[in-house]
Amino acid sequence: MEMTKNWQSLYPEEIPTSIAYDEKPLHGFLQESAEANPEKKALHFMGKELSYQELYTQARKMAHYLQDLGVKKGDRVAIMLPNCPQAVISYYAILLTGGIVVQTNPLYKERELEYQMKDSGATVLICLDILLPRVTNVRDNTELKHVIVTGIKDYLPFPKNLIYPFIQKKQYNMVVKVEQSEETHVWQHMLEQTSPDYQKTEVNPTEDLALLQYTGGTTGFPKGVMLTHYNLVANVQMSKAWMYKMNDGEQTVLGVLPFFHVYGMTTVMNIAIMQGSKMVLMPNFDPEKTLQAIHKHKPTLFPGAPTMYIALLNHPNLGKYDLSSIEACMSGSAPLPKEVQEQFESITGGKLVEGYGLTETSPVTHANFIWGDRVNGSVGVPWPDTDCKIVDMETGEEADTGEVGEIAVKGPQVMRGYWNNQEETEQVLKDGWFHTGDIGYMDEKGYFYIVDRKKDMIIASGFNIYPREVEEVIYEHESVQEAVVAGVPDPYRGETVKAYIVLKEGHQVTEEDLNEFCRKHLAVYKVPKLYEFRSELPKTAIGKILRRQLVDEEKQKLEAESSKV
Repeated sequence: MEMTKNWQSLYPEEIPTSIAYDEKPLHGFLQESAEANPEKKALHFMGKELSYQELYTQARKMAHYLQDLGVKKGDRVAIMLPNCPQAVISYYAILLTGGIVVQTNPLYKERELEYQMKDSGATVLICLDILLPRVTNVRDNTELKHVIVTGIKDYLPFPKNLIYPFIQKKQYNMVVKVEQSEETHVWQHMLEQTSPDYQKTEVNPTEDLALLQYTGGTTGFPKGVMLTHYNLVANVQMSKAWMYKMNDGEQTVLGVLPFFHVYGMTTVMNIAIMQGSKMVLMPNFDPEKTLQAIHKHKPTLFPGAPTMYIALLNHPNLGKYDLSSIEACMSGSAPLPKEVQEQFESITGGKLVEGYGLTETSPVTHANFIWGDRVNGSVGVPWPDTDCKIVDMETGEEADTGEVGEIAVKGPQVMRGYWNNQEETEQVLKDGWFHTGDIGYMDEKGYFYIVDRKKDMIIASGFNIYPREVEEVIYEHESVQEAVVAGVPDPYRGETVKAYIVLKEGHQVTEEDLNEFCRKHLAVYKVPKLYEFRSELPKTAIGKILRRQLVDEEKQKLEAESSKV
């Protein structure tokens, strides 16, 4: 049965319903931008700038160095960096070799890092100097043969580059001395000793993988999402079509969304490189520094998450800064409150709209129109060449308009599958349709709405957190008999992580004890913010803990408290 894509009638005339995608490797955009405007600034980072020619040259040098280390087409190379020039250089250098990028969150603790390295089979990892001790502790348990080490100071202008090591020592209470060896490589040495004459590798965009992006799923264990060059090229060209008023080369993009997350990778890094635009890189989100960056560098495009916009709007010094350069913001990762949208637009004069996507879809599938009709509470309509349907969760058939069911999408941005995980792939990919696990509906016009996220997944400040992973850590504590983790409503973070604990008889443990224990084994954003000790947990007849019942109890508590005010 041919789908009725009634949302296409809503498109402004400037947005095509179908696009002729470039069948070329993703890194082809960097080469084109460097050749077209070699002197144009590509990156700004804490006072240091790189032109497109410098960026491309350094990426080629690194590609040459990686090949000298033995990296071949299809090999996995991990990047464990915040937003900085090295992250962009490394990403495109790996692609130039025909390698596959494995993005790794710099916040990962050793157990998380070890799991990802073992699962991906990465042989080379690029990291910050302060992360080297963590990498060293897991290295022998993985296939890592080489680690390339860089520091924030490597791309700071004088005299910041001299001062920064002292700041780092004070901030992290550590000084890491890195020396060049057969297995450990110093970034600056790599650039100084290598020529840009790398060995060009043929890449088939529709077949060859560009990226393994790790995400959770029904098992709770992270899985490597296999994204081809074509998946990523298609999604970035869809982005360009959606932002039709943003002319190539004339934009400045604020890069505060992390590039190790597919959302920031596509909507900031890849689209900026394709358009030949300038990126203002920020290694982490700090409200005051973000306001300063907008005021000083005048970005026109600011992709972000609702918590970022909320933090800026509530900052006591907001009135000191001029945010009027911002023309467009795409918000993702969590619902965008209407009052936040309206207030931010009022202050900037730009447009802020909500979109939707997943790691498995490169990531964007839906968005509201930036310069057209939009519906508050909706994630908008499917992008060009993107089909979407609501599937009845009992029958598996397509649901009627307005009926709630599972969202399924199909399009050129949909992943190849999960790395070395055919069973999970078959659960979610059926006849080309990706079954998202998210619950929603479509209205009569063609706008889509999310009713609930994946049943158990917690989204706190834009981070995806999978309860089972947190629970497994808590269960390792000697005093814990039972534990369940759930996302409970939080006015700032969207959701926050709460752990419900039943202690073993005769054991005592405090919230502080559990918090300290979890912090040793989990990235900070996964650590529960709330703990509740109970004598028992609600269960089904067969002993399964009723997580949803606990969440409902929390909502009822909040409603009761708000009604008293």
